[in-house]
Amino acid sequence: MIASKTIAIVDDESFDAHRAPRKHVECPERLDAARSGVARALGSAPRTTIAAREVREDEILRVHSREHLRALEGALRGSFGSIDADTYVAPGSRTAAWRAAGGAAELARALVEDRARRGFALLRPPGHHAERDRAMGFCLLNNVAIAAAAALDAGAQRVAIVDWDVHHGNGTQDAFESDPRVMFVSLHQWPLYPGTGAPGEIGRGAGVGTTANLAMPPGSGPEEYGQAFRRVVLPLVSGFAPDLVLVSAGYDAHASDPLASMRLDAASYGAMATALVDVAEQLGHGRVGFVLEGGYDLDALESSVEATVRAALGARVALPEGRTSGTSQAALDHTIRALAPHRPELR
Repeated sequence: MIASKTIAIVDDESFDAHRAPRKHVECPERLDAARSGVARALGSAPRTTIAAREVREDEILRVHSREHLRALEGALRGSFGSIDADTYVAPGSRTAAWRAAGGAAELARALVEDRARRGFALLRPPGHHAERDRAMGFCLLNNVAIAAAAALDAGAQRVAIVDWDVHHGNGTQDAFESDPRVMFVSLHQWPLYPGTGAPGEIGRGAGVGTTANLAMPPGSGPEEYGQAFRRVVLPLVSGFAPDLVLVSAGYDAHASDPLASMRLDAASYGAMATALVDVAEQLGHGRVGFVLEGGYDLDALESSVEATVRAALGARVALPEGRTSGTSQAALDHTIRALAPHRPELR
């Protein structure tokens, strides 16, 4: 058994080379802030390092189409450019994206193979908006989806992905909404980019009931997220009994973030991380891997990553409690009504 006071870190200097020619919120300074948060949380605690590597073509094609891969290869020719209004490419973007996805896959395999029990992947560019057939929303390859597919390939029977980024993880949902082996649970501001993630989106075909969308109203804060975890997220993850929990760890629902209108603080992220670690421990394996997504206020990002890593190392922060708005309760009720026919733990 791996000691719970250790954490595996994925990082690589190539991630810093993904840099826009002009000022952009998705910038290398984000990783500097996240790295500082990790360092503050770790102090002298032991860590292991998982080396990033280039993702293999077969790993990409588990979640993306060959057409997407060809389009990316065409766009990533070593110069600056744009895929859409939000998503840039730079001379270092191909190496960064391929090594970020490969690092995520390596972290997932290490967790499934019990070479680590907790992990945090400090990745750029982020990934959860990248769909099967297109890059978008700052994202080129879907890191967490590639990680989940790698976990299944390594022997996991079921994987849960909890996405607490303030924007819906449309790409991750796109990858797995028909796959009953992967549960995807997203908490996101609604309405907001990219416009997907309505509560009625619960999966397709064999995957019906393994997609859950918690469309949180603007202004939601610690109390609302605490209620969402207690009423929906934790029962779903526990009932699904995954062999691995992956977190799309975006920090843009923080009150200081410039891209959204939520009210979380660093302690909120520590509480959510604690709750997911507890579920993983109750399931008997303790495997939780955090994959960096958004978060664009640097101070908020640093403190929130620090709180997450402290929770991964065993610090305990209780989920917030308190009065919540009727709008928030109605949003959760909508999700529960959509899923209850397929998820007995919500009935």
